[in-house]
Amino acid sequence: MTTFNVRLEIGNPTGTQFEAVEAVVDTGSTFTAAPPELLERLGIRPSRRQRFRIANGQVIENDVGEARVRLQGLEGITPVIFNEPGEPVLLGAVTLEELRLGVDPVTQRLIPVEGLRVSLVNP
Repeated sequence: MTTFNVRLEIGNPTGTQFEAVEAVVDTGSTFTAAPPELLERLGIRPSRRQRFRIANGQVIENDVGEARVRLQGLEGITPVIFNEPGEPVLLGAVTLEELRLGVDPVTQRLIPVEGLRVSLVNP
């Protein structure tokens, strides 16, 4: 697991309001996560609850909503966990994959990667 910080903009799904935050790139986290007060301020509401396993092995439930994110000139809508108050913003693996970004662990930066597409028909 590699972690380092990046500047990330989190916004409501319609893209009418964003806030810039410092996010920890956490390839061990499935979804992006942010404090509930930030998400609520942006008008993001929970749409479901999901179970997650945390670092100590415990399984917890968190609210999950949808947010628009901007990062390195890319933009998309992604699931976002309503973190516990006081926990940092995490940039998770699903968001990285959706934006087609990979992690260079040596330089501790995000790099563009190609998506994979499997064809059932031989070219």
